[in-house]
Amino acid sequence: MSRRYRVTALVGDLATENDAARLARSHATVKQIITGTVCPLEWAMVRHALDDWNLNQLDFLFIENVGNLVCPSSYDLGEDMRFVLLSVTEGEGKPLKYPPIFNRADVAAITKVAPATAVEFDEAVTGRKIQALRPRMEVFTLSAKMREGMAEYLGFLERWYTARRAVAGVSK
Repeated sequence: MSRRYRVTALVGDLATENDAARLARSHATVKQIITGTVCPLEWAMVRHALDDWNLNQLDFLFIENVGNLVCPSSYDLGEDMRFVLLSVTEGEGKPLKYPPIFNRADVAAITKVAPATAVEFDEAVTGRKIQALRPRMEVFTLSAKMREGMAEYLGFLERWYTARRAVAGVSK
C-alpha cells in the first residue's frame, strides 16, 4: 500500500498467544482472544475484545477466526469482507470439501505457496474449484515470506478501503 494505515488484528485461538505474539512483531496493534474450549469465535467475544478500542481510529481490523474451514463459515462477526485462506499444503480439494466457507467468503487467498512444487499443488485446479463454487471470486496467490502476490493483494485492500470511504463520504 502506498500509504500508512492504522492496522489492527484480533487473533482467536483455543489456548495460546503464539499468533498474536508473531503478528505483534509487525508493529500492528494485536489482541488475542483465548476461546478455551469454544471454537470458533462468536460475535460477543469480538465485541468484548473491541471494548477498549476506538474503532473510528482504525483503518483495518483483521479478525483471524479459530478452527477449521467448517465452523467459522456459519458465524457472523460483523465483518465488511470475509477472506478464506487455503494453504498449498492442504491440497486442491479444500474448496469442494468445505463449500460453505468458500460460498460465504468474498475473497480467497492461496497461501504459503513456496512449497507448492514440493507438495505437487496445482494452483490452476484449485482456482477452477473455487470458481465453480463462487464464479468471479477474487483469488490471490500469496507468499508473505517471499513477497509473492503481496503487491496485488495490498493494492486490492487499498482500492477497497478507498471505495468504502468514498461511499461513506469520508475523506482522509
